[in-house]
Amino acid sequence: MKKLLFITATVLLTSCYQQERNCTDFKTGTFLFEQEINGVKHSSTFVRTNQYEIETYQGKKDTATIRWINDCEYILQKMHPKNMADKKAVQIKILTTNDDGYTFEYNIVGDTNKQKGTIKKLE
Repeated sequence: MKKLLFITATVLLTSCYQQERNCTDFKTGTFLFEQEINGVKHSSTFVRTNQYEIETYQGKKDTATIRWINDCEYILQKMHPKNMADKKAVQIKILTTNDDGYTFEYNIVGDTNKQKGTIKKLE
């Protein structure tokens, strides 16, 4: 009897908890990304359309093309790379969403080293 109760409780708890992923809510808009590097907070804003992502960081704009793989994953490719590192595409996967933003992981295409971050939707 205890074993049956435990199994039932486990099934109910795991089936009720499902991370929200409404990725289509974040395909376009204006966003804020903040991160801390060596104890200093850095932030950038970007505007995402169906085809482009235009980022503003420290007063400088940078434009990348965006190619959606599915509703929750896309590839960014800088349009005007300034060096070899800028020529490498970045793959982004939205992991979870909430009302005003999402958590994501990203990596250089072909690199297994992934980083995580959080984005807040402004508009």
